Parts: sequence; C-alpha cells; structure tokens
Amino acid sequence: MATKKEIVVSGIRPTGYLHLGNYFGAIRNYIRMQEDFDCYFFVADWHSLTTHPDPKDLKGNVMRVLAENIASGLDPEKVALYVQSDVPEIAELYLLMNMLAYVGELERVPTFKDKVRLQPDNVNAGLLTYPVLMSVDILIQRAVKVPVGKDQGQHLEMARNFAQRFNQRYGDLFPEPQAFNYGDSLVRIPSLDGKGGKMSKSENEMATLYLADTDEQIRKKLSKAKTDSSSGEEGAPMPESVQNLFDLMKLVSTPESIATFDAAYHAGTLRYSDLKGQLGEDMVKFIAPIREKAAALQQDTQYLEKVMKAGAEKARANAAQTLHQAKKLIGLNYYQ
Repeated sequence: MATKKEIVVSGIRPTGYLHLGNYFGAIRNYIRMQEDFDCYFFVADWHSLTTHPDPKDLKGNVMRVLAENIASGLDPEKVALYVQSDVPEIAELYLLMNMLAYVGELERVPTFKDKVRLQPDNVNAGLLTYPVLMSVDILIQRAVKVPVGKDQGQHLEMARNFAQRFNQRYGDLFPEPQAFNYGDSLVRIPSLDGKGGKMSKSENEMATLYLADTDEQIRKKLSKAKTDSSSGEEGAPMPESVQNLFDLMKLVSTPESIATFDAAYHAGTLRYSDLKGQLGEDMVKFIAPIREKAAALQQDTQYLEKVMKAGAEKARANAAQTLHQAKKLIGLNYYQ
C-alpha cells in the first residue's frame, strides 16, 4: 500500500505580474514539491478583493497567473491548481473560524498596521480578517507544510493558533501547519536599483524583471541596473549593487562565465557594460521560453478553464470532508 503523501498548500494573489523573485522564491520550490507531496496551489482571488480590483481585469489576471505558473513548470496533472473562489467551503470555514479570532490580535498584525498606514481610506473588514482567511486556506485542506517566506511567518503562526483553539474547544481536527522550504533559506532576488531591497510586484518596474517582459525590456532593465564605479581591490568587499548582479548571474549564467567576470572584477579590468550585456542575454534565454509558453496558454482559455475545474474538484472534495467534520464537532449537524 502506497504511503499517503503529506499535504502542502500555497497561494498567490492575482495582482501584478509574476517576476523573477516569485519564480526563484516560490514557484521553483513548488515544482520540486509536486514530486514529493500532495500539493494544493491556488490563485487567491478573494484576497485580492480587499484592494478593490477592477472587475473587468479580474478574469484576465487570474488566467495569467495560472498560465505563468504552468509555463514555469507546475503540472496540473500532479497538483490541484485552483481558484480560491471556486471552493465555497473555504468561505464557510472562514465564517466559523472568525468566531475564534479576536479583534485585538488581528489589529496587532504588522501587515494590517501597514495597510492602515498605506490606505487609510480603505480599512475594510476583509483587511482586518485577512489572516483568518489565509489560515483557513491552509486548514481547510489540513496541510502540514506551507512554503512561506519570513514575511509570512506571523500569518502561519496565526494558522497554528486557530488550529489549536479549534482543537481545544471542539476536538482534534486540524494539524498545526509548519513552514517548509528545501534547504535552509529561500533565494532572495535583489532589486536592480541597488538599494538593498528585493524585486516586488508593486515597486519600481524598471528594477524588477517580470516573467512577461520582452527580450528588449530585459536587456534595457539590466543595462540600467545600478552598479558601483569602483573595481575590485585586493581583500575589499564587493559593493552590494555589484554583488546583486553576480547573484543574478548565479541563477541563469554558466559557471565559466561567472568565473571570467569575477576574475575581471578582482583584477580591476571589469567593464560593467560587458557584465550587464552577458547577464541580459542569459536572462533573455531563461525568461523567453516561460513568457512564450504563458502567452500561448493565455490564448487557450478552454484549457485553462479545464485546469481550474479539475483543480477545484480535487480541492472541494478534500475541503468538504474537513468542513463536514468541523461542523459536526461544533454541533452544527441537525439532520440524520
């Protein structure tokens, strides 16, 4: 008898375009996880409603995120790839779990405080209870592992808190999900502006490489990437802006190419235009196939709808079992 695989859950909001940071920080791990675990990966369209996206953009954004994930290597035959709103059981468990959430703890969540500061005119209840919905996304599938970065650590801790509260009050149902990624740390993809930040959907577009960027956009962004005017001195640390470019090379360039430019840097003979030019070509080679496959998939709405329906079917089957047991434990079972 085959050993039952552990369940993994992760989601991505359908806002903005996926970028290099999403790929190396998340999607690459997903691709590996689909071989080892029972994976549920979803597009978090309900989460995106807290910022009131234009209704006419929503479908296209959802389809693009699905297409880019599949083009990057996610296999809908191996994982449940679904849209959050196609699983109404999530909304019902969200309602029930809100009864175990306290306003004070939700108001103290750093991301909520940030949202209040950034959008004071749109502090809606969805923003306040965002961590509850995020917890339910995980708990509804009874996931034991969640691939998250450090910035999502508190939300995962809250998911464990809600699991504990439910289990203590009503009976044992939910495992306590743990953060999981291969290796000790996630790859952090530096912004091209040299300021020490990471690539982001919402920050400076010229400092971020998107999976949908054209070859020309990739080359242009890298040619304008911030660099330090100094060259290598014996024993001196490499400036962060230069290190960032070498870090990007490690992702897409050959070891020989990296070694050549590193030697030139330390010899004081490196021309940054050559480094950026080579990195541009290597990055084009890496991103172009993903972009082209994603564009083709976005044209095939019939296929994407089939993927969404199959994913929702699998996600709902598991979620329905969890919800049924949760309601039974709470006492919400009035009929035989």
